[in-house]
Amino acid sequence: MNFQIPDGLWIAAGTGQIFTAMIYPYIRHQVFDWYNDVKQLKPLNQEIAKTYGRYIQGLNFSFGIITIFLREDLQQNTRLAFAVTALIAAYWVGKVATQIAYYPMYEIPQKIHFKIGSYFMNALFLLFASVFTGLLVLKLNTLLS
Repeated sequence: MNFQIPDGLWIAAGTGQIFTAMIYPYIRHQVFDWYNDVKQLKPLNQEIAKTYGRYIQGLNFSFGIITIFLREDLQQNTRLAFAVTALIAAYWVGKVATQIAYYPMYEIPQKIHFKIGSYFMNALFLLFASVFTGLLVLKLNTLLS
């Protein structure tokens, strides 16, 4: 079976990942009041929290660029393509699992655009997890055939 993920789905996933990187500071500031919470930490812990925030933003952006511009390479049956696909799939599956397991315990502001935004972002996270997990399954299927 030689199934390929359609280019449109790749572009949507890549663009969505870049979008999550770009919107991330707005969500931290406007939705979660993150910066005021971080100010309550010791200075070193403030910097650690900010650094991890930048890592997340950088990974989302980088994964988007890889998805858009290297999608043909990702679909190849090479060890590197398998490893990168597994990394991105694990990242987004982990994000979805965290979202389901922990985030419902917290209150998102009840403004309508925040509620709609949370549904949209969750749909994007599911899309990313699905695309890369699907590609990983296709690679495993090819590998085991």
